[in-house]
Amino acid sequence: MNGSATVDGKNGIVKLTTQLSTGICYDVRMRYHAKIVTNAYDYTDPHPEDPRRVYRIYRALAEAGLVDIRGASDVSLISGARMQHIPAREATHDEVTLVHEQNHWDLIARTATMDHDQLVDETEHGDSVYFNNESFLCAKLSCGGVIDTCKAVVNGEVKNAIAVVRPPGHHAEPFAPAGFCLFNNVAVASRVMLKVFPEKVRKILILDWDIHHGNGTQRAFYKDPNVLYISLHRYDNGKFYPGTTFGSHDKCGDGPGLGRNVNIPWPCGGMGDGDYIYAFQRVVMPIANEFNPDLVILSSGFDAAPGDELGECFVSPAAYGHMTHMLKSLASGKLAVVLEGGYNLDSIATSALGVTKVLIGEAPMPLTNMYARPEALQTVERVIRAQAKYWKCMKIGHTIHDQAGAPAAERLHDVLRKYQAAQLFKQMSMTPLPIFRDRISESFEDQVLCTPGFQSAKTLVILVHDPPTVWTEPDPVTGYISIHDTFVLDATTKYLQWANNRGYGIIDINAPQLFTGQEDENYNISVALQDLCLYVWDNYIEQTDARHIVFVSTGDACGGVVYLLGHREVRDRVRASVSFVGSKDLAAIVPIMDEFIIDWYYTNSMILTVKYHPAWDASNNGKAPRKKFGNVTQTEYESLNELMVGKYSDAIAFIEADIVDSSDSDDERRARKRRKDGSE
Repeated sequence: MNGSATVDGKNGIVKLTTQLSTGICYDVRMRYHAKIVTNAYDYTDPHPEDPRRVYRIYRALAEAGLVDIRGASDVSLISGARMQHIPAREATHDEVTLVHEQNHWDLIARTATMDHDQLVDETEHGDSVYFNNESFLCAKLSCGGVIDTCKAVVNGEVKNAIAVVRPPGHHAEPFAPAGFCLFNNVAVASRVMLKVFPEKVRKILILDWDIHHGNGTQRAFYKDPNVLYISLHRYDNGKFYPGTTFGSHDKCGDGPGLGRNVNIPWPCGGMGDGDYIYAFQRVVMPIANEFNPDLVILSSGFDAAPGDELGECFVSPAAYGHMTHMLKSLASGKLAVVLEGGYNLDSIATSALGVTKVLIGEAPMPLTNMYARPEALQTVERVIRAQAKYWKCMKIGHTIHDQAGAPAAERLHDVLRKYQAAQLFKQMSMTPLPIFRDRISESFEDQVLCTPGFQSAKTLVILVHDPPTVWTEPDPVTGYISIHDTFVLDATTKYLQWANNRGYGIIDINAPQLFTGQEDENYNISVALQDLCLYVWDNYIEQTDARHIVFVSTGDACGGVVYLLGHREVRDRVRASVSFVGSKDLAAIVPIMDEFIIDWYYTNSMILTVKYHPAWDASNNGKAPRKKFGNVTQTEYESLNELMVGKYSDAIAFIEADIVDSSDSDDERRARKRRKDGSE
């Protein structure tokens, strides 16, 4: 606690004013938890959860003049420093078991007396955890340090605090350690605060910005209305650790805790400052302010920082500082920051320093990147729609389509496809192609259309595309749109008309994000498109007389075509594949049939992206994507529809150059094929 003296000029009275310091919890003994050596390689290949993590953060704070470097175990402070030491002590059995089952406690306790082989066995059979004989002590110190850090904040002994502790905690489930975590430090501390301070702490916000989803913390409070858990994490459709769908945007809590769980799941790596700041401004802070917590606990992993090989993201110390600054506006400034992950020693040191400087009262550093990527915009929009059922601040501009008493409704993509089918029948005599599959929309009889006689056409064009784009300006309050001011943007019509005018056979495949009547969480559009493309090839395309086959695909549908090209022998007949990827992920061809398929695909493909596609991020050093993604070109267009219209002439020229004229002999066709494949 710092103080300053002022003199009342009128009365000559000296007044002493006090200002609370920022607390820091650190104990050198937490470095004793380390992976035991099982072979010679362990000496040169340290575990990501390195004991040096906490020391490097402490050293960065000391070098900045915030704490004393004289002794890592004696965290005495230099004169005038703005940080106050909070001693770490061992968490008790009664505290830990407020969250964890008895068997969990017993397992960690036994590690203190296990021999070398037993420790190795527990390590090998655990879920990304390791143990030595000091693990139990360190886990108790880490957990107890976080408890007392939160207590110091709640009691007003410090204005806010940072706990530089390890092992981390947010992956530890109530029943088992996991993901480098032994006890769930933040979850246990939250339970203790609610129990010990029932009048002061009625509601707690846990904000988790570690790159991995805090599955253990979410599990501990999934049904608790008094704890709001918000997590920003890399998700990758459930494939990123911890590798389940528990971190999806639609996991909003259960029972009395419904609406008290908010997941912001990034679909890929490469997320940066603009994405996180956008999510904070659109979701985190509005919901947090509406919740109005009495205490904020920050699960502060720094593995989204540049240089972290596990996270592969680019959140700068400046962005961490800005997010901390926003969180300080909550709960009268009662904020406890708790170290979770972060495995690049330089990154965690600079990131933690950026956070700590904001805690002690400095302004955050200026941001250099304020623009959110399309993936961030889409993810945040999905989160807002899911949370609009539970938070008034999220309902503005969003209609709850499944609320009680809502009128029966039909999805617009069904309506539009029916209209498309009617128009294509009128203009080109196209009719539905029977698709006998388990996963088919109840109202989507027109998903696959074809021209009459496509089986005998020498040239066959297959369009696999997303539904048309609808442009409108919704009412800013209700979210309703006016049909009179709504426009359908469908650039695929130009390509259908071109193919029809040339007399080519046509198969038109529409690929909606979901099928009406089958809106279950297990539906995956990528897998569904792969299955559909294989089905159409095996049952229809392969049986045709066409010797010149062309694929034109858009958006999410591009992946289904690439999957088909890699899983069937297509090179004798497929002449070109044009993919208007837009802002969607690039799909790599997998050489199941023949390793030379990659070179063939690169030669015969045109892959077009929008201007700001992640493939061209600065992190790629200006290099084009590898050949397995096809011949990828960055364009100046910013939307898929603009891209398809603007690159129409180039795409048609590329296709027609690859279609062999019907007058060519078989020898000429084979010679041309050899030249294209590079064999001549």
